[in-house]
Amino acid sequence: MSLISNIDRGAIYVWRRNADVFFKTWKTNFLPSILEPLLYLVAMGAGLGSLVMNLQYAGQEIEYIRFLAPGLVAISIMYGGFFECTYGSFVRMHYQKTFDAIVATPVSIEDVIAGEILWGATKSFVNSAIVLLVIIVLGATFIPEVLFTAPTMLLIPAISFLGGIMFSSIAMIFTGLVPNIDSFNYPFYLLVTPMFLFGGTFFPTSSLGVIEPVAYALPLTHTSLLMRNLSFGTVGWMDLWATLYIVVLTVVTFLLAIIIMKKRLVK
Repeated sequence: MSLISNIDRGAIYVWRRNADVFFKTWKTNFLPSILEPLLYLVAMGAGLGSLVMNLQYAGQEIEYIRFLAPGLVAISIMYGGFFECTYGSFVRMHYQKTFDAIVATPVSIEDVIAGEILWGATKSFVNSAIVLLVIIVLGATFIPEVLFTAPTMLLIPAISFLGGIMFSSIAMIFTGLVPNIDSFNYPFYLLVTPMFLFGGTFFPTSSLGVIEPVAYALPLTHTSLLMRNLSFGTVGWMDLWATLYIVVLTVVTFLLAIIIMKKRLVK
């Protein structure tokens, strides 16, 4: 595990550099994170939800908007890490030459990659926290159906950060492979969009019939499952498997991201 042994506090310096840039433009960064869940809750939850019958989930009948809300948290985790470690990292690597400047210091290449992934996970965490806060505020004021009070909700931040590392690592793999920034269309259309549509965010995966096993191969499906069951307080054995899936995939993709990105940066 020489790859891991080469990672030290330099990764924190890379993370801190990205955080400093983020907080200089925090106003423009926070606005989309607040508006997006509001639009989804109104359009999909209140609008489409008024046309959809109540759903059966975990042995209880729930309104559609209540089913949707945790899925929006999961989506924010995916998009936060994926956007940051594809477009964001590619711009810093290729156009701004930030990576070249950093590796000219005692910070190692592995530190740069790990720091980027940690920052992507932080963006996932921040985005999901904002979405969750919006849902709680709406639930306490205008839409009481989306208000969650289960004690297991306290585990959501930890799962959000872990999921953020997973999605950021997957994104960093593509950053190490694509020849140019336009090529990110392929992973977004072929992976992110299918996860967005079939990852158990907008409807139960049981509705997919024979292709349900395909949905369970997608990382977002397991993230959505955990977000929803932690919100409802309906944690069971499936959640242990979902957590194991995320942990294993996180470790594998993290190591692959370092190998692939190091090869590109050295070349």
